[in-house]
Amino acid sequence: MDGILKCKNYFHGNHLDLFAESDKYLISRFRLPRLVLTELCDTLEPVLRSHTRRLNPVPPHVQIICTLGFLATGTFQRELADWVGISQPSISRALPRVVDGIHQLATQYISFPYRPQQQLPVKRGFYTIAGLPNIIGAIGCTRVRIKAPSPDPFPYLNSKQFHKINVQLICNAQYHLLNVVSCFPGGAHDSYILQNSSVGDRGYALAPWLMMPLVDPQTPHETSYNQSHPRTRSTIKRTIRILKGRWMCLGIAGGELLHTPEKVCRIIMACCVLHNMAMNRAVPLPPQPPLQDVYLDPLQGPENRIAVQVRQQIISHL
Repeated sequence: MDGILKCKNYFHGNHLDLFAESDKYLISRFRLPRLVLTELCDTLEPVLRSHTRRLNPVPPHVQIICTLGFLATGTFQRELADWVGISQPSISRALPRVVDGIHQLATQYISFPYRPQQQLPVKRGFYTIAGLPNIIGAIGCTRVRIKAPSPDPFPYLNSKQFHKINVQLICNAQYHLLNVVSCFPGGAHDSYILQNSSVGDRGYALAPWLMMPLVDPQTPHETSYNQSHPRTRSTIKRTIRILKGRWMCLGIAGGELLHTPEKVCRIIMACCVLHNMAMNRAVPLPPQPPLQDVYLDPLQGPENRIAVQVRQQIISHL
């Protein structure tokens, strides 16, 4: 890629030739090694160049580097601009372009296994964890803090009085994301998000497609099921820790995202695409942050009879 090879000519003064650095350095700063960075630049370059009308435009690969630096650290744009060697307004213009370009890759990198042949390897992966059969995803929610939006901040307030986006995630046993819903405000109940997602349904706390623990296990098999359930579901907790550890703008360390809720939702989805991209290429995991809120508040109501039968079938095989 000619633009990448000439990266050193663009930076001046004491700025580094970023693509002459080691993969260890690039991963520490941008979370991706040289090969994956180059592939991402190749993919996004046509889109980023098409938006450029200025006489001396910032090259696409520099726009991408700046954006990844922000997503990886949550650093203020002015600090990032000084570090990279371009102006803060240039970063401000580049960020939404790059985020939108990555967002457009979502269907390529994030897909739920609806077909039986897609589900088989996912079921095998979960079965090896704790022996629960026919599991095709672990589900959980986490929240991303944002500045108070205007003119109506109330829907974004959570129980701790912070303004947040509520994000529902489904993963497989290898911590790859299978489904992401990132468009609901922090005040939205988790079960409401589940009902209105592409994998949800108007159901109960226990549904034929959603297994929950027993409230009061009575038999050894039921106790075994209740022990296997959190071990299996722990994959979504681990996935969220990896996601927020790699893209720290989403976590506590990144503070709050100073963008509109709509832009934050696109940033979240872009980070999820980059998460799967990194997982697909076995990029070394970043240091893990402390475990944050990972939950799925169940719907209230009587248990679905068919769902109870499905759960009992699973319990009988343990």
